[in-house]
Amino acid sequence: MNLPESLPARLYLASYDIDRQRLTGRLYLGYLLRAAALTDLFLTGHLSDVKGRARVIPPSAATGRVRDVDPLLAGILKQITGSSRPRSWQYWIRREARPAVRAVRDQLETAGWIRVEPRRILHLFPADAITVRDPRVVRELHANAGRVVHDGVPPARVDPYDAAVVALAAAARLRTVLTRAQQREHRARIAQLAEICGPPPIALRKVIVAAQA
Repeated sequence: MNLPESLPARLYLASYDIDRQRLTGRLYLGYLLRAAALTDLFLTGHLSDVKGRARVIPPSAATGRVRDVDPLLAGILKQITGSSRPRSWQYWIRREARPAVRAVRDQLETAGWIRVEPRRILHLFPADAITVRDPRVVRELHANAGRVVHDGVPPARVDPYDAAVVALAAAARLRTVLTRAQQREHRARIAQLAEICGPPPIALRKVIVAAQA
């Protein structure tokens, strides 16, 4: 089954609760999507880590291509490039987290993955109802995560994007992907998968812990 190319799009859909037909983890969804974008850029060789700070790798040395159709990835890369000094991964996760949710949502709606319909809570407060057009996509993302966590395949042979969905979902405590019991049971495996993804999953956990405190 075809899945969205970018990690932010996959994590947005993975946050969807099919039974309740709504997004979960909305409070920290922006942080999750920013961390997913940073992970995407790290995996494609556009970012590296230098003493705990994100550094842009020159295009000539990058191993992958920033997808032109993904304005969030391109925008974050531009932000880091234009920064006056190197900044931590936590900083880039926190920055403009709320607009990231809208950007990914609009991208998925335009591509036909979701339907967005305006509604009112208690007939007073405006909100948006999100519907995934093909629930099988969400089920596939959840199933992939389950297989990656339970399979005995060495982490080096796991698809990096599947590993990233697990690592980021665990960092954000995304219950649609991993229950609390599963996170405890597979803690060592999740840590191994997180190593593939570089600093963003660890930075995401720190950001959320700080926000909760």
